[in-house]
Amino acid sequence: MAGLQQTNSEMILLSWVRQSTRNYPQVNVTNFTTSWSDGLAFNALLHSHRPDLFDWNAVVSQQSPVQRLDHAFNIARKHLGIEKLLDPEDVATACPDKKSILMYVTSLFQVLPQKVTMEAIREVEMLPRHSRVTREEHIEVHEQHFSQEVSFTFLLSSCCSKMVVSLPT
Repeated sequence: MAGLQQTNSEMILLSWVRQSTRNYPQVNVTNFTTSWSDGLAFNALLHSHRPDLFDWNAVVSQQSPVQRLDHAFNIARKHLGIEKLLDPEDVATACPDKKSILMYVTSLFQVLPQKVTMEAIREVEMLPRHSRVTREEHIEVHEQHFSQEVSFTFLLSSCCSKMVVSLPT
């Protein structure tokens, strides 16, 4: 049951990210690993909710993945009060740690507007299964210790309880 709750929480979180970054053609978040390694997704997520904080085009055109990640983490720390939980060098890899990305995105979810449409959730449900969860991630989820599952599920369920779901009109 905890695994099902975690999967649903991840789907809602992924829906929120995709909906928030929809207007950024350079960004296509399909998972909580490789979609984040170039730093664009973190910056787009921040910019979509707080465009007053930085110039998107400057971030896209002039910075390396590590610089973009550092930029996003510094903006989140300075303006949103989110501690720098990740090192840019650890995220700018071929396969960043899923749990770390989830934890950081959850921190953003807690301080940014949390409106998710049913359309965004349906869109995530339609993503090819291999892009959402790799075989290794699937095995990792089932091998987690009970306490890790409970703490992650509690964290996401507490922030998701604040979320507003709007139905299409």
